[in-house]
Amino acid sequence: MTSPHPAPIRTLIADDQEAVRRGVRRILEAQPDITVVGEAADGMAAFELAGQLRPDVALVDIRMPRMDGLELTRRLAGPGAATPVRVVVLTTFDLDEYVYPALQHGASGFLLKRSGPALLAEAVRAAASGESLISPSVTVRLLKHVTAPPRRPAGRRPQVAALTEREVEIAGQVAAGRTNADIAAELFISAGTVKTHLASIQRKLGVSNRVGIAVHAWEMGYPQPVA
Repeated sequence: MTSPHPAPIRTLIADDQEAVRRGVRRILEAQPDITVVGEAADGMAAFELAGQLRPDVALVDIRMPRMDGLELTRRLAGPGAATPVRVVVLTTFDLDEYVYPALQHGASGFLLKRSGPALLAEAVRAAASGESLISPSVTVRLLKHVTAPPRRPAGRRPQVAALTEREVEIAGQVAAGRTNADIAAELFISAGTVKTHLASIQRKLGVSNRVGIAVHAWEMGYPQPVA
């Protein structure tokens, strides 16, 4: 007798453009493990729907009427959230004034709308499992600010568990802005194996997302692939 399938990831879409909501819904509902439970055209409606529907993940646009995506993220995923919801920010804009506050307010992911269907589905799955996924191009942009100039006192690096040779290689790929699929193809391993290595790297470094891995790789001078 086969075991029952796990419940699909219940997802809420918040975007003021109907065409975007329709496109995202089409992508997500093509996945066997994801279902869309609701849509909202503004931040306040999304906040109210989240309270009623209790989704596992909310996909949130930045620019919305009544309540913008940053405030919605803070209310849904921030420290004071009564019933926390995992939030993935999905936006056209990767401007610094959006990226940093979104992550500080508790977002589990930050993707550009041009990221593509595979990365969108992967971000929802990552958020639902308590992990983070940040668009590779955003990761590289963040690094330019996070790592320049380094302010850590010389000779005083935090102690972290040693990475394996393969983990060092993958961390360097992440710092170069490569996706999981890119890394898998480059190293001739499966995407699942890449995810396993990334989880191990995050655990050893004590970081929660790709940016943390990339920052460590840049600071340690890990080799990065040639573009």
